[in-house]
Amino acid sequence: MALRELKVCLLGDTGVGKSSIVWRFVEDSFDPNINPTIGASFMTKTVQYQNELHKFLIWDTAGQERETFSTLKNWVRELRQHGPPSIVVAIAGNKCDLSDVREVMERDAKDYADSIHAIFVETSAKNAININELFIEISRRIPSTDANPPSGGKGFKLRRQPSEPKRSCC
Repeated sequence: MALRELKVCLLGDTGVGKSSIVWRFVEDSFDPNINPTIGASFMTKTVQYQNELHKFLIWDTAGQERETFSTLKNWVRELRQHGPPSIVVAIAGNKCDLSDVREVMERDAKDYADSIHAIFVETSAKNAININELFIEISRRIPSTDANPPSGGKGFKLRRQPSEPKRSCC
């Protein structure tokens, strides 16, 4: 069975539950007293998807200062400009169990995700709602290995620019 490594980076505001999403996915548990991430943390989990093994390499970043839904749009713009053309963007509306303190309406988030061809899933790391489904959907959206370049996406060769002829002074 083929093994594919899928790089995942979680971005978002402090306290939105990025670490809890990762912890629920990797360890299938929830810690209400989880410490805030400083810098970044890294975890992995391998799951079978169809006839492949997908090894998720998950970077959990420290949250930024107070971000908003419009900040999300800036992150997506950056990813689209500087990321690979086949990048998969997934938006997790975490803490769906706290509907009484909702900051973004589900319809607005879904419409935005649809407009940028991104995944949108409402999740609750606390109650284990749609966490596995989020990562399954990421697996589903990854281009098949037939669509990858011959290098397997592992890198590319850098070529030196031809140097200018050396000049002598006299």
